[in-house]
Amino acid sequence: MVIELARFQIHDDAEKKLLAERPAMIEALRRRFPACLAAYLTREEDGSWLDVLVWRSREEAEAAALAINTVPECAEWFRHISASGGLRHVEVLHSWPA
Repeated sequence: MVIELARFQIHDDAEKKLLAERPAMIEALRRRFPACLAAYLTREEDGSWLDVLVWRSREEAEAAALAINTVPECAEWFRHISASGGLRHVEVLHSWPA
């Protein structure tokens, strides 16, 4: 299992639309990339956002990252992002619950 961490900032006044469009975007992502096991959108204390996605494998996560803009709902949702803080993948070595 691999966790994808995507840090970003959003445009002023984009939060309402970002959150409203999230369910449709995640549904489209899961249809296109069934290896996505879970997704968590978080906001940090400094106002930045961190999207946390759980993937079955690093290979599937990296392949999805390369093709994500081909999913119209995802590309549309990304328009709310004003600045990217980067994307990284971390391998899960132990988890609870398993």
